Amino acid sequence: MTTIPNLSISPEKVFFIISKSRQSESGAAGGGVILESGDNDMSYGRGGRGEETDRAELAGFIRDLNMDEQIDLVALTWLGRGDGDLGNWRELHAQAAQAHNRRTASYLIGTPMLADYLEEAMAQFGKSFEEFEEHL
Repeated sequence: MTTIPNLSISPEKVFFIISKSRQSESGAAGGGVILESGDNDMSYGRGGRGEETDRAELAGFIRDLNMDEQIDLVALTWLGRGDGDLGNWRELHAQAAQAHNRRTASYLIGTPMLADYLEEAMAQFGKSFEEFEEHL
């Protein structure tokens, strides 16, 4: 049985990133849909502004993480993508540490399916997004 490694980043932070990433993705996919706003005027799509705001907030949040948390986040992304498993977490983590630079936030935000990869990785750590949502 594989021992579950300790993470520097809290599950709550990872699930926050998953949530923000999904909001950003849904904004990107929602272009062209007419949404009704609170008044009687109609607004077209999310107009990019909501998506950009979500992406900027997400990027700022990731940039504000300490280096160890950012490295964990990249390693979790790779784990969820299937680049390894918990049995070789140390190697994945070492590769993420070696690759770490100031563009980590941009790299992660630009990763298609980031939320899915992180959710899959957290499941391997025995944590579910549904549990996190229940505490909101």
